[in-house]
Amino acid sequence: MGKLANLVNDPETILAANDSVVIRQYNGGITGGRTNDLDGFDGPVKGGHLVVRTKDEDGVNYTYKPMPVDGDKYADLPANHEYVGVTVATKSTDYPLFGIMDDGRVNDVAMPYQFKDEAQRAAVKAALPNLIFEHD
Repeated sequence: MGKLANLVNDPETILAANDSVVIRQYNGGITGGRTNDLDGFDGPVKGGHLVVRTKDEDGVNYTYKPMPVDGDKYADLPANHEYVGVTVATKSTDYPLFGIMDDGRVNDVAMPYQFKDEAQRAAVKAALPNLIFEHD
């Protein structure tokens, strides 16, 4: 079974200055968002971060998590994972509840991490055809 989260959160302040710049147009996403597995992920997950998922051991449910990073770029897609969208807003790792957009426009230059190469960009575009990665 995927990760669980407490829905009663204490107030906190997170600087999310780029969220409205990264998410240029929100057309749709995963209804209700998803709880993400943040094991091994440090710091807040910023708006526009790629999200991936893999099937749980039961073969029915999924575990969602932020795409792994390597320096200032996204790392390779983990084995048995698929791209599902980008985070809508910056969130603390203390509360792993994320809105995930899979239809809209993303400012690829303002994303928190860049694609490692054109092959990765093409793979994301193929997996998420309703996400348009563009910039001014």
